[in-house]
Parts: sequence; C-alpha cells; structure tokens
Amino acid sequence: MGSRIFWIIVGVISILAGIFALANPLAATLTANMLAGWGFLIVGVLQIVAVFRAEGWGARIWAGILAIAFIIVGISLLGEPLSGVISLTIMVGILFMITGIARIIMAFSLPRGGGFWMVLLSGVLAVILSFMIFANFPASALSILGILLAVELISNGVAMIALGSIDSREV
Repeated sequence: MGSRIFWIIVGVISILAGIFALANPLAATLTANMLAGWGFLIVGVLQIVAVFRAEGWGARIWAGILAIAFIIVGISLLGEPLSGVISLTIMVGILFMITGIARIIMAFSLPRGGGFWMVLLSGVLAVILSFMIFANFPASALSILGILLAVELISNGVAMIALGSIDSREV
C-alpha cells in the first residue's frame, strides 16, 4: 500500500472518529480528560528521568518540581474525571480569551490587508468562544472538550486526505 493511500485511510478514520465524538460529546469530553491525564502522568514520569540526566543541582531541582507537578495533575485528572473536566474547561475558556485578545492586539499591528482581517476574525472568534464557554458554565464543561476534540479530529482527517491526495511530483 502506497503512502498516499495510507494517509487517505488515516484521514477517513480521523473524520469518522470526529463524527463519533460529535455524536456523543460527553463521552468524547471524558475521553479527552483521560487522554490529558495519561499525557500529564507520562510526561511526569519522563521528567523523573530528566532529574537523573540533568547537570547541576538547580536543573535537577527544577526537573523534580516539574515531575511532581505533572504527576499530580495526571493523577488528579485520572482520579477525579468530572473535576478534571471542569478544570480543563476553565483552562480552555481562559486560553481562548487570552489568545483571542492577543490576536486582536496583534491584528492592529498588521497592514490592513487580508492578513489583518483573518487575524482579527480569528481573535474575535476565540473571544466569543470563551464567552460562550463561561456563559453556559458549568453545563458547557460536559460537552465543550468533546466538541473541540471532534473538530480537531475532523480537521486532522481533512488535512490527511489532502496530504494523501498530493501527487509527489507536485511537491
């Protein structure tokens, strides 16, 4: 099987996973929480390895502090999934607000061409999404992470299909 077909298959699977996530956003939200929990836990364990590889006491202390923090967050997300979902939803809302404001400010430093409007629109949409998350909080916590996961899976699938559709001679 050629790599082009492989990327198209991966894309279709990703799109289907995104559709399933949209069909059940609560399950997708809990899945996103669990993935984040395992991710933090694994990074924390790998950070412990960094403690022993770091040179100097200062680097070891910081690596150890980071390891403990990542492990605590991972265990917390895995042990208390509903609390984790609420915490992650708050963080996503704050992230959208901060990045949206930053993009709006950045847009006004750009020339008034197409790039200005795209960056400005992106910033405004991020701020609107943040307001939507917080206006419906805590009910939004039950679905927003799953919906975001679904959108990312569908977007990834489209990109993989596009990648698989490119003729290697065109590149």
